[in-house]
Amino acid sequence: MSLRTVRRSVGTTVTLALGAAVLAGVELGTPGLAAAAVRGPVAPLAPAADPTAPADGAAYFDRTATYPVHLNRPYGEPVATETVAEISDVSDDGRTLYYTDAAGQRVGVLDISDPSAPAGRGTLDLTRYFDAGTPVQPTSVAVVGDHLLAVVDTSTSFTAPSGALLAVRTSDGSLVHRIDLGGQPDSIAISADGAWAAIAMENQRDEDANGAALPQAPAGFLQTVALTGDPTTWTARPVPFTNPDGSALAAFAAAGIDTPVDPEPEYVAINADGKVAVTLQENNGVVVVDLPTGAIEKVFSAGNARVSGIDTTSDGVFNPTGSLDKPREPDAIAWVGDGLVATANEGDWKGGTRGWTVFDTTSGDVVWDAGNSFEQIAVRHGLFNDARAKASSKGTEPEGLAFAEVGGTPYAFVGSERSNFVAVYDMTDPRNPAFRQVLPATNGPEGILPVPGRDLLAVSSETDNAAAGVRASVSLYELGADAPSFPSIVAGDVPGADPAQPIGWGALSALSADPTNPDVLYAASDSAYKPGRVYTVDVSSTPAEITSVVDVRSSAGTRENLDIEGLAARPEGGFWLASEGATGPANALVRIDADGVVQQTVSLPTDVTAGLRNWGLEGVSIAQGFANETLYVALQRPLGTGVSGATPEATTRIGRYDTVTGEWTWFGYTLEQTSTSGDWVGLSEIVTVDADTVAVIERDKLNGPNARIKRVYTVDLPAGTPGTVTPVEKELAVDVLPVLTEQHGWTQEKLEGLTIAADGEVYAVTDNDGLKDATGETQLLRLGRALDTELATTTTTLAAQQTGAGAVRLSATVTGGSAAGEVEFLEGDTVVGTAPVTAGAATVDLTGVALGPHSYTARFVPATSSGLAASTSDPGTVTVTTTTTTTLTASALNRDVANLTVVVAPAASTPVTGRVVVREGETEVAAAELVDGRASLQAALPPGRHTLTATYVPAEGAHAAGSSSTSSDVTVLTSSTTLLTAVSSGAGRAQLRAVVTPRVESPVLGNVAFFEGVELVGVGPVVDGQATADLTGVSGGAHTYTAMYVPAGESLVASSTSPEVELGVGAVTSLYVGATPVDAPYGRTRTVGVKVTGGTPVDGVAQVHLGGIRWNVTLVDGVGRITIPSGLAVGTHTALAVFAGDATHGASSGTIDLVVRPAGTRIDEALPGTIAAGRSVTSSFYVTAPGSQVPARGAIRIYHGGRHLTTAEVRNGRATVTLPGLARGTYDLRAEFDGGATFARSQLTFRTVAR
Repeated sequence: MSLRTVRRSVGTTVTLALGAAVLAGVELGTPGLAAAAVRGPVAPLAPAADPTAPADGAAYFDRTATYPVHLNRPYGEPVATETVAEISDVSDDGRTLYYTDAAGQRVGVLDISDPSAPAGRGTLDLTRYFDAGTPVQPTSVAVVGDHLLAVVDTSTSFTAPSGALLAVRTSDGSLVHRIDLGGQPDSIAISADGAWAAIAMENQRDEDANGAALPQAPAGFLQTVALTGDPTTWTARPVPFTNPDGSALAAFAAAGIDTPVDPEPEYVAINADGKVAVTLQENNGVVVVDLPTGAIEKVFSAGNARVSGIDTTSDGVFNPTGSLDKPREPDAIAWVGDGLVATANEGDWKGGTRGWTVFDTTSGDVVWDAGNSFEQIAVRHGLFNDARAKASSKGTEPEGLAFAEVGGTPYAFVGSERSNFVAVYDMTDPRNPAFRQVLPATNGPEGILPVPGRDLLAVSSETDNAAAGVRASVSLYELGADAPSFPSIVAGDVPGADPAQPIGWGALSALSADPTNPDVLYAASDSAYKPGRVYTVDVSSTPAEITSVVDVRSSAGTRENLDIEGLAARPEGGFWLASEGATGPANALVRIDADGVVQQTVSLPTDVTAGLRNWGLEGVSIAQGFANETLYVALQRPLGTGVSGATPEATTRIGRYDTVTGEWTWFGYTLEQTSTSGDWVGLSEIVTVDADTVAVIERDKLNGPNARIKRVYTVDLPAGTPGTVTPVEKELAVDVLPVLTEQHGWTQEKLEGLTIAADGEVYAVTDNDGLKDATGETQLLRLGRALDTELATTTTTLAAQQTGAGAVRLSATVTGGSAAGEVEFLEGDTVVGTAPVTAGAATVDLTGVALGPHSYTARFVPATSSGLAASTSDPGTVTVTTTTTTTLTASALNRDVANLTVVVAPAASTPVTGRVVVREGETEVAAAELVDGRASLQAALPPGRHTLTATYVPAEGAHAAGSSSTSSDVTVLTSSTTLLTAVSSGAGRAQLRAVVTPRVESPVLGNVAFFEGVELVGVGPVVDGQATADLTGVSGGAHTYTAMYVPAGESLVASSTSPEVELGVGAVTSLYVGATPVDAPYGRTRTVGVKVTGGTPVDGVAQVHLGGIRWNVTLVDGVGRITIPSGLAVGTHTALAVFAGDATHGASSGTIDLVVRPAGTRIDEALPGTIAAGRSVTSSFYVTAPGSQVPARGAIRIYHGGRHLTTAEVRNGRATVTLPGLARGTYDLRAEFDGGATFARSQLTFRTVAR
């Protein structure tokens, strides 16, 4: 921040209520005016709104006035002199506003007694209180009683900062006291009790020194002033933010303050507990100081904001895909709750985070952050400042922030310095701010000042550049509107975007109506944004909503950066665009399809483009009544304007272009003249009215209070002659300037778009120039049927009649012409219904009409281009009386009695008195008096079905009409008796039988529901008075059942329930049989196990059957086992296990296959290794079966080679073998065992020597 430019917001956390005189009707220090003082009456503060009012019924702030402060300049000062409004405060009665004007070294004074008409009351020259030549820049201002406190920067350099606090008497401008502050002050805040002032002493850095980096001595600090006693005795008490030697305070260093030796305090706010919150902007921190003691209680870093979904490129393209991670660097601060502060995170040295934050000062934690929502607010309202979007800039740059309770609701007001708006938030829950609305401001809103006692908000905007038409101002807003006048148009979300993002828009330079849908318009943006864009706008509600957008692209898909100044929707789809361009040849008509793809480009004739510079095509419209598609275009200024060596034509031109033949026909249009230096007048839009009439916008270049020409003219166009320019006459249709000034804001320069909707309604729109030297506010104006031409007369008549309770039918008849259009039905000035005219008639049915007489009128609204005039009927009257609705509820009881309840409800609130009569046919069966609109009766009726109606008979003098109920059927039933029997039909099975006997003989129709306890276990139809249910899967044990007869709809026998019946049922069991092992060699015993499960544990006996043998298995807890002997033959044997059941368990069985395979064998021989030759030898051979418990049996044979020597029988695993005598020699012999089917074969080879 430069030394001479101070941009700050006044402390607004305090509501002043001390009462004082005001400085009024005087420009102090102004040559030529006497320094007179006028003391006015002190008005009481307005009562606050009901604080208990629900939030959803809360009112809105609405702008009441915008005052350009250059109108309040001292006498004789040139009008173009820079004059700013930065920080403001008001007198105790809220009727006089004081604002700082650092550029003029003064404080300005406004009378805001009438918020709709603020009046300048002069300025207070602050240089008078200092030596000549002293720099005097007021940085902030506050009012305490009858004193104005101004903090003034008097620094001559950044290294020698100085400043003062001035106490000036508001009644006469005299200086009461001046306090040297010992440095350069920034902002001031006053405590709620008016006893203290706190001043941020920034001692700001020199952005041209040290690479703009910190530290730059001397360090800043906090000044406090006790505002007690005589103001002449007030003194300043500093609270240092560094040690005496200039080193950092430990608390600052521990908190992570960026450069703690150079704190740079920026802004102060005081809460009701006497705590001062101070922002250290460049150091990205917050300090909390106890005001009475001056003790520093808390220092914390504001941290970084990590924001995504924002635009970080300044390229004219809406591209919210960027992100940032930067220090918040807060500027303004306000207390918003117990221990909570909110900061506007403007950014300065390293930051710029485009949002605001709520902190807990006890912990320093963030409890809420705006994220990207603040920038999205700007985008949604057409206030996106692309020039400030780049990552190195600060985007929307939230700088000012104020908090106050207004009208019973706590609000936070956050100002965007670069997008020129103030966002309003409901702070009922300060940890979760709720966005409420946007308030449009002029350029650079700086001071944000709630005036709670008057339900006002004042915003002072500092940017002042007379050459660019940008002037500083003070805007006033008042709480109380049911709906705000701004915005008139907003953006919806980008279809399908996740997360949601508003459609980017701005610089609306053209309008066109949908050819058939009166609720849809189209708009286009000019070269302020890229590429050319066409928006769909829903105008069925207020504000209008942009629902979709298409970018203009070439057939190859390349974005086309057009300067769209005209737009015409084609009936067959797509659009014609008028693209102005920066040079004559760049002007062209462009046809696009509905998706924005360029289909055709039409250049202007060369003799026309030669005379154009940058004031070319400014509108396009589709003509009516031509065989070929024909277009009208408007050129902004006469050909030759601004073209070197050319003589401008006397008129500008309207062109007609035949799109088939390519022929141009031109007409000369005479523009209004202006005497204002630098101003010019031109056309900015054209729209077809009828077959030979167009309407154009003619406007000047002026804005704000200087604006003069913002008009719509109609022009009748003759046939014309190609090759010549035919002059035409114009007729004023609408002077739009009063409509613009009625917005109470900065009158916009560029009235750019105009169209006639399908219902004849006229719309206009302003171009906000993408906020370049403009406030950015877009105004979509609804001008009614301002462009109707001479029309055929119609007559409308109306008939009104009551058709029911609170219901009225309005029937209109329209005569004259084809009567195409619709009828609006009105009660007074309120439209209560709309209906299309069909065959000359239109009807609406109204409901919810209040009691009493009503007077209606019908207004015929003809369709566009119908050639018919509107007409209004004479009043039609109808008196609405209360009707009633009678409701009868009948229920039957046993023993021939019906209960009856009758309710009579009026259509409108009125007492219902009288009696009700209940009839069956013509026979009265019951009657009773109503009590509070209700009667309860009993009717004695014979069994059977009865149809009853109730009739309300009003008492004499009742204001309710009689009525009858619809018929109510009731069936009186005879009682019945149900008896139940139950038997067990096997394990897990039960059979239930019910007998139903009616008291009076009657067919028993329906079903019987069988229950165990409350569980439904079966349902059976009643046949001959009996019903049965066969239950399966019933658990073993005792069961208790009941039966309930459920009548069929046509039965005349009432329901009944049987007594309980108990039944014992055996449980279903399951038997599992297993064996160890299942597969075993011959001769092996095995264990067979049996397990029986089902319901309760099973104790008893099961049997195992195998090969005619039966074994008993004792079961303990359902488990038992036996051993099968080893004598099973080789093969597969099926064992059957059977459980016969017992008193509580059913029978069950199971099988298992036992496999017996031949037992494996091994031969061991006992023959000696040497035997006597020629002699027989007897020896034992042993055959073992290792896996069998039975000795092997069979035969052993002895072989020598293939020769069989002997055979021996094997018994009990042993064989005695006798070998015959062998000759001398060595013999390799082989013994082979054959065990038959029972034992597996085996063999043994061995050697013996005969000697």
